[in-house]
This record gives sequence, structure tokens and C-alpha cells, in this order.
Amino acid sequence: MKERDIKTHDGGKLALYTYGTEDAPGEHRVVLVGGAFLTALIYRPFSIALAKGLGEGWAVDVYDRRGRGKSTAQPHNYSMATEIADVRTIMDATGARNILGHSLGGSVALNAAQAFAGTWHEPGKLAVYDAAVNIDGSMDTNWLDAFASSVDQGNINLALARLKRGMHPGTALARVPEPVLAGLMAVVSRTKINRLFRELLPSGVGELKAAFEASGKASDFSVLPANTHFMVGKKSPQYYKVTATRLHAAVPGSTLEVSPKGFHGSVPAAVKELVTDISDYFMRPHG
Repeated sequence: MKERDIKTHDGGKLALYTYGTEDAPGEHRVVLVGGAFLTALIYRPFSIALAKGLGEGWAVDVYDRRGRGKSTAQPHNYSMATEIADVRTIMDATGARNILGHSLGGSVALNAAQAFAGTWHEPGKLAVYDAAVNIDGSMDTNWLDAFASSVDQGNINLALARLKRGMHPGTALARVPEPVLAGLMAVVSRTKINRLFRELLPSGVGELKAAFEASGKASDFSVLPANTHFMVGKKSPQYYKVTATRLHAAVPGSTLEVSPKGFHGSVPAAVKELVTDISDYFMRPHG
């Protein structure tokens, strides 16, 4: 792994980690855009596995988005435009021509590819897994304000409960009474991963609002590359499949794949089935 800092357009910095062949050409580089509350190093097992799956001559570039890991904080005027500019910065720094987005990182990847359509930055290949993007009202965002309020008030257990319920609509977890779930969060938040969640909650408010509050239309994304690959986990919340299906129908030539063993955390968990499918997609010849 190679680690370096990349300067942003507004004077900040992004921590970038490269796995695989460091000097791989742009056509053989994949920029991985991670999800909410997750640092680049959480994607380390997946990045190593993907680089190995892609093989010699390929590289995986994963970076800490604003407000996490070793990157600088979100600027005061943070929005999805900030995220799009950062994707452009990473592509410029690495020469990468391919993008992979997971969860909220899938929203960033889709919005970036939409903005880059017809320019040099338009990705040669674009894949997203369980993209957390609000398409034609596919995401119920009524919980966001209450979540933000509990973060502002420092009620972290309640914030985590509202986040879990909001991000897993239609599941058994979403039906757990809020006070009960908040109590459960107080117990499980002592784990290392949940301590990290606590640290990233403030920046998470901004990124969730940027991704979800503007409900886009599927047709807005019809300019995405014809070979765009939409992936969802069969065990993921139904919302992700609904969103992916709508996007797939709107993007001519795109593909939709349901990962039989896939769950929402399959990417950072480096589930072998998913790593293989993603490797095959990026190695497949254009056309």
C-alpha cells in the first residue's frame, strides 16, 4: 500500500491509499468511493482483495472523504458539489478512468459521473453497490432532521438508533421501538467500529443531507456511461434494489446484478463472491 496526501481545490487535503500496481495506467485504475461513516482503512481488506482479483498491472485508489480519516474536515459550504470536485481531484492525481462507489459513496460516484458526462473525467467504467441515492422519492428522508437534532444535542445513542432505523427501511430493525434501539446502541457502541461511528456522526449529518434531501429523477442519470453496472445485495434493504432498478431502466446499455449472498456491508467485508463479480466487470473489454 502507498499512502499520500492530495491537495484539494479549496485548500484542503485528501488522504489517498493505493493498492496493487502503483504506476498502473489510468485504464487499469479504479477509484473506490466509500460510504457514510467509513474511513479508507476500513476498506483495506476489500481494496487488497480487489487489487489481487484485478491482477498485475491494476491499482485500486481509495481515499478518505472529507471529515474522516486523515483528510481535512468538511468545509463550511460543504455539499455534493464538494464531493464531486474531490472525485475529480483524485482522478487528476492518479489518472484513474474507472469509479466504484459503495452506499453513500455510490451516490457520490453517480453524481460525479453525471457531472463529468462528455468530459475527460467521464469514467470509462462505473460500478455502484447499494447506491444510497434518492431517486423519485425512493428514500424516506423524514428521519433526517430528528437524526441531525440528536447529533447536535450530543445524544449519540439516540442518533445511532435513528440512523439505523432510517438507513434500514422495511427491515425488522426499523420496527424496533426507538427507545429500545437507543438502549441497545449504548451497549454495542463500545465496540471499536461503533466508537468510530460516534466520531464521524457530525460529518455524517452533512453528507446524508447532501445525498438524500434532493430527490432526483432517474432520467437525470440517463447520461451515465452505457456500460454502468448497478449492483445490489440480495440481503440488503429493499430500498437499494428499488433505486438500482429505477436507475438501470433509465441508463441505456447499463447492467443490473443482484449478489445472491450480498448484504449492505459486503464491500468493506470483502465478500469473495462480490470481489470476483466486481473484478470481472472492470476487466471486461469495453463494448
